Amino acid sequence: MLEVRSVSKHFGGAEVVSNVSLGVGQGAIAGLIGPNGAGKTTLFNLIAGSFAPSSGDILLEGAAITREAAHRRLKRGLGRTFQIPKPFAEMTLIENMLAAAQGQRGESLFANWLTPRRVAAEERANAEKAMAHLEFLGLARLAREPARVLSGGQRKLLELGRVLMADPRIILLDEPGAGVNPALLDTIIDRVIEINRRGITFLIIEHNMDLVARLCGHVFVLAAGCMLFEGTPSEVVRNPEVIDAYLGTGST
Repeated sequence: MLEVRSVSKHFGGAEVVSNVSLGVGQGAIAGLIGPNGAGKTTLFNLIAGSFAPSSGDILLEGAAITREAAHRRLKRGLGRTFQIPKPFAEMTLIENMLAAAQGQRGESLFANWLTPRRVAAEERANAEKAMAHLEFLGLARLAREPARVLSGGQRKLLELGRVLMADPRIILLDEPGAGVNPALLDTIIDRVIEINRRGITFLIIEHNMDLVARLCGHVFVLAAGCMLFEGTPSEVVRNPEVIDAYLGTGST
């Protein structure tokens, strides 16, 4: 599904990601861990198209996307969330969801004049789709409330819902457990598992090793911008280099 080949990223004289390679298979849930400053978010930004790599290649389902813009990658089925969700605070949840729908005819002035019935039908279909996702995520009762009323964990769920509106085939999930209470964390884990059962692939940045162990079949470990180790969660937590570079720092 996703292949990163010898990717590096320089900012001025600093090499933040150095010759990193990884592969995530179709239908997998893979984890990406490492201490703060390891380059995890930068690597996500490179994969998602927010940054262009200084060198190396990125492939999605065998197609090179190294130089494609982020919106082009989204159309190919690559969605991502952010560590700190930023919904449109004064818009309702349903409005936030509808804003993420792709290729809406109503965005065209001519379509609104020439095919108003098709535009209206599409808008109804998108609204039904958005409500179905909100129901699945446990947010339907808040659909008409402004997003500012949501807790941190609920914002994570809304962020996931907005990505689902784009019909992704792979989701880059950035720290879904950060700042989330245990009850909502269980909900997020359950929803990720259910979405994965639908055939959607995940690559997850996470510090919570319990969440990683519950979700991920394979884990990549970054340290100082380099790939330090990869293996199953049980192999990762037993590896001396990982313990020294990451787990031994006191992170969980």
